[in-house]
Amino acid sequence: MPYLVSFHMGWLIGSVLLGFCMGWISVVQRGNGTSKVTARWLALLAAGLVAASLAHVVPGRFGYWLDLGLIMFACYLVGCTIGAWLRDRVVSRSTPPG
Repeated sequence: MPYLVSFHMGWLIGSVLLGFCMGWISVVQRGNGTSKVTARWLALLAAGLVAASLAHVVPGRFGYWLDLGLIMFACYLVGCTIGAWLRDRVVSRSTPPG
């Protein structure tokens, strides 16, 4: 894991920055979102992929890609969270009191 982080630092920083930008511009939700059933299935899929990565179920190159993809996805989500939080702080501070 430290090898992935040190070797792919540029890609990981890029995924954090991309996540930050997406979190910054997508604060306003205009759709219904996903249903609870779909969200549970997606959470189960993500948990299964993390478990497969930790258990080293997928060997070789595909296991390496799985680990890298999960790390990049985690960095993206962290960037999205930070971007949305900062946007909320900036927008809420700049609105005049009603």
